[in-house]
Amino acid sequence: MSDPMDVLAPEHRRLRIGGDWRDAANGATFAVEDPATGRTIAEVADAEVADGLAALDAASGAMAQWAATPPRKRSELLTATYRALTARSEEIARLITLEMGKPLAEARAEVGYGAEFFRWFAEEAVRVEGRYSTAPTGGYRILTVPKPVGPCVFVTPWNFPLAMGARKIAPALAAGCTTITKPAGQTPLTMLLLARIMEEVGVPAGVVNVVTTRRSGDVVSALLADRRTRKLSFTGSTEVGRVLLRQAADNVLRTSMELGGNAALIVCADADLDVALDGAMVAKMRNIGESCIAANRIYVEEPVREEFTARFAERMGALSVGHGLDDGVDVGALIDDASVATIDGLVADAVDRGARVLVGGKRPDGPGHFYPPTVLVDVPDDARMLATEIFGPVAPVIAFTSDDEVLAKANDTEHGLAAYVFTRDLRRALRFAEGLDTGMLGVNRGLISDPSAPFGGVKQSGIGKEGSHEGILEYLDLTYAAVDLP
Repeated sequence: MSDPMDVLAPEHRRLRIGGDWRDAANGATFAVEDPATGRTIAEVADAEVADGLAALDAASGAMAQWAATPPRKRSELLTATYRALTARSEEIARLITLEMGKPLAEARAEVGYGAEFFRWFAEEAVRVEGRYSTAPTGGYRILTVPKPVGPCVFVTPWNFPLAMGARKIAPALAAGCTTITKPAGQTPLTMLLLARIMEEVGVPAGVVNVVTTRRSGDVVSALLADRRTRKLSFTGSTEVGRVLLRQAADNVLRTSMELGGNAALIVCADADLDVALDGAMVAKMRNIGESCIAANRIYVEEPVREEFTARFAERMGALSVGHGLDDGVDVGALIDDASVATIDGLVADAVDRGARVLVGGKRPDGPGHFYPPTVLVDVPDDARMLATEIFGPVAPVIAFTSDDEVLAKANDTEHGLAAYVFTRDLRRALRFAEGLDTGMLGVNRGLISDPSAPFGGVKQSGIGKEGSHEGILEYLDLTYAAVDLP
């Protein structure tokens, strides 16, 4: 089997600025590691502020021409990107697994998911519409003209290194905006490969720029302070999102924020338990649990608690753990040692407060950043894991006895990104849909992400929507013209 790094030549592990692949201004680099082994797999350019501003020069310089590019041409370039990603799915997936740790099957699914954003927004690019109407008082006409916001800065996370960038770049380009992406330091390689693919299909220089850096705060702050930047989109923690929102306020930037989650998954006594178990496994273990919409708290109604918990623990315990590139692996490595330590600490805290571990719960010895699938019961309300985004393969199961009780517990969080409900009673499902403080809800299914659906949260889980028709609106300003017509 070829080395996954073969798909990204050394000259393309540098900064993508304008039409060039260039070293950082000071020549600095940083190491990218395989989280399953801890070994260095590549060195990439470590940008400084001057490099970020050079990328903004390129994005600003390309803005007028890209905005004037016919929507059909922009659409065709996005479609070409979709086809290239689909054709090269296997090699891209192997690179994702190598730098991020997820099993290869999960990485393949991410490539398909990310590619779909390019296909979806290729279709949306030719459907951006204004309106023309007669003013109610007569005498003039109301004309609305949608226009691209301008150069956009994207800060993307490590857990979906292709899809999170695609979810931002595709609608921005469809709307006529140019972009600068700052990928996570742990997983910059996939975004660099995406930039290379978009270069190959003919996206013009300066439209897609990628700046890799370990000095994210300094570089991003400089970009947000520059008046040429007109849009910020960030996916990551609520804590960092608050900081970026404060910085974006100085220039009154348009912002899209997809922040932290603390999803409740509710299994009612009338649920089909086979469906609920399948859904819980997906909602909890997709992407090794390293997902903002992962089921963080599993509430099971008392009459089915014992059966559901036993079957769920059996399925969790049967999952195999290992290097994501190895055959038969269900659970790959977590992103870094700090993540493993955090999860281990949350489990220890819950146990200290009276929780019991049914399966897993012990950090393994040896190299790599691994943690076993873990199920806990008798988790008290004051356990830290119930108020913290676990971001790993750990599932606390909590009993409930009434809908009012579980709604109160599910909503008792600053977050409101996603939730899941399993019931065969339509009226009950609709009551949960109306009662849960969440931006997204899975009813009898554990997978809710879809490029054609609006992804986003409420409360402190974010601002704005990604995907769907609403997704392109985040990259459009609207000019209203009053046209005199006596």
